[in-house]
Amino acid sequence: MFNIVLYQPEIPQNTGNIARLCAVTGCALHLVGPMGFSLQSRYLKRAGLDYWHLLQVYRYDSLQEFYAQQGGEYYYVTTKGSRYYTDFSYQAGDYIIFGRETAGLPSEVIAANEDRCMRIPMKGEVRCLNLANSVAIIVYEGLRKHMFRDMK
Repeated sequence: MFNIVLYQPEIPQNTGNIARLCAVTGCALHLVGPMGFSLQSRYLKRAGLDYWHLLQVYRYDSLQEFYAQQGGEYYYVTTKGSRYYTDFSYQAGDYIIFGRETAGLPSEVIAANEDRCMRIPMKGEVRCLNLANSVAIIVYEGLRKHMFRDMK
């Protein structure tokens, strides 16, 4: 359905949960390094349960390598986005890019793509949502817009 891109993920449990979400929704998972953990991490494997064989996982050493190998429509999730995630019309094959848990996306990426940056509304007292929760919110919004096509 969609392509979920994690830029330099740091917490293996988040990535494992996102992998499981991708498996049950048919999304591909793209991991852009360097990552803060090994793909052999027991926490990553445990959070993803036995769903790993059900998903497509792609690995890149840098954002430049990712862009060189992939093409399509890119959307960027950031607390600095000026539009809500509900304002976008996601299409099958689109890439939705999420930043690091502690630092988000690089400022130069946000500045170069302001019209494709989105945010999830939150109260002002909190810094951000959990990464896995953010991915789930946006993936299911995209699926809802497509009437949950090909899902039971």
